[in-house]
Amino acid sequence: MKLLAVALLLAAGLTSAGGFAVHDLTQSTFDPAVSLGKEYLARSAADRITMVCTGCEGAPMLDVQLGRQTDGTEERVRTGVTTIGQLEALCRSRDPACRMEMVSVAPAVGWMSTYKLGAQHAHTVVILRDGDRLVIRSLSADQPSARRNVDVLLAKLVPEIVGK
Repeated sequence: MKLLAVALLLAAGLTSAGGFAVHDLTQSTFDPAVSLGKEYLARSAADRITMVCTGCEGAPMLDVQLGRQTDGTEERVRTGVTTIGQLEALCRSRDPACRMEMVSVAPAVGWMSTYKLGAQHAHTVVILRDGDRLVIRSLSADQPSARRNVDVLLAKLVPEIVGK
C-alpha cells in the first residue's frame, strides 16, 4: 500500500512539473537561416543560441538564453501585483526612452523592453513559466531590424520552447 501511495505521488509530481517544453536549445527545430535569412550565422548550446548577420543592414545580433528565475517575479506579474507600468517605470529610471509592453506567450508570462544601447536599438524579451526563464535580446543599428528579429523569434521559436 505504501509503495502504491509513493508511486502515485511521484506520478503526480511528474505530470505537474510545468516549466518550458524545451530545456535544450540544441534540440529545437528553429533554424535561423530559414527564419531570419540565409545570411544569419548561429552558434547553439543547450542554454544559449547566438545569431549574427554582419552583412545585413544594421548588423543585427540576437541572443537567446534559457535559465531559471524563482524570485517570485512570475507570480507577481501573473497576478497583477507587478504591472507593466511598474516594470516600465523601473526601466525608465535607467533610460528615459525605455518602453515596455506585455507579450502574449500563454501559458507563460512575458514582457518586452525597447531602448537604446549606445548607437544600437535594443529589444529584450523576458518570458517566465514555472521558474523557467527565457531571455531574448535583439540588437541592431536600426530599430526596424531589431524589432523584426524579435517578432520572428516570438512567432517561430518561443512557442516551441514555452509549449502548451
